[in-house]
Amino acid sequence: MMTINNSITELVGNTPLLRLSRFRQQFELPAEILAKLEYFNPNHSVKDRIALSMIEEAERSGRLKPGDTIADSTSGNTGIGLAAIAAAKGYPFRVYLHDKLSEERFQILRALGAEVIPFSQIEGFTEVLEQSDGDFVAASRWLAENVINRQPNVFHTAQLENPANPAAHYRTTGPEIWQQTEGQVDIVIAAVGTGGTVTGIGRYLKQHNPSIQVIAVEPGPHSIPTADRPEQRELTGVHAFSEVLPERVPPTLDRSIVDEAFPVEHWQATAAAREVAVSDGILIGESAGGVLHAARAVALRPENHGKRIVVVLADSGLSYLSTGLFNHDITPGQLQVAALVSNQQIKNAS
Repeated sequence: MMTINNSITELVGNTPLLRLSRFRQQFELPAEILAKLEYFNPNHSVKDRIALSMIEEAERSGRLKPGDTIADSTSGNTGIGLAAIAAAKGYPFRVYLHDKLSEERFQILRALGAEVIPFSQIEGFTEVLEQSDGDFVAASRWLAENVINRQPNVFHTAQLENPANPAAHYRTTGPEIWQQTEGQVDIVIAAVGTGGTVTGIGRYLKQHNPSIQVIAVEPGPHSIPTADRPEQRELTGVHAFSEVLPERVPPTLDRSIVDEAFPVEHWQATAAAREVAVSDGILIGESAGGVLHAARAVALRPENHGKRIVVVLADSGLSYLSTGLFNHDITPGQLQVAALVSNQQIKNAS
């Protein structure tokens, strides 16, 4: 039967669930790990889901009109999803990005026709970032109030506050996991950026089975840049939420959904991403590596023997080739030592 799609908007979602058989065997894990491979979305990340949801909800409500420019600030994947969906629907797209993101992300966004504005080119924003001490919610709000929302004929998708973000996962990702496992799932693990993925999936699954455990991955203490450690290597797109002030948590994250916050360091995420590439032939990004590291640790807990763990692997490792994620000349152990030595030097200096 012939099946022809008319737009990439029809290709978002329905990503496969893969049993990580050799990863489980390699580490002798007593629990099963199933990977939701979000890089099967048309633009290779889970963010395609929220990009489509936010744009189409704005069209339905009349907030987005023909001729408008779509805009947002993003760590990369949401921007790529928005750029692609905007192009498919005929909207211009403007994106504000941190200068430290991988070169692949800048190239992909420009290839999709996006107007790319690095943070360093926004007057006054560098000082705001420095003063925020890692508060990306406050920095994003400053950017919205002082730049994006002052421009005419611009629709700001505002991914940190837009309810269409978690709604996308409540409508699609959660039901897919439930259907693909026939409801046989015990634990779900995902990383927190905006928190929409955890919130939407967790809300749907817990409504069907309240005993399902939702674990959210956040950066470990050595993977959070601060004013004292601005060069600290971080987990791309993953943000702390468990021990920060409520105003520093995106409204798109419902913390009541989360049963456990699991901290992961960047070198642990790096190791897991490299390991699963060799064991099961899947190339995943940095945050996905963090989720997989957490899943391995959770699978080894005695109370989880025989249980089924679903991990949401957010994107493809192809967007990280220039970052050193798969550079085997530098081992995860060396990355760990470098981070710990840097932290100790700062402590000694103070």
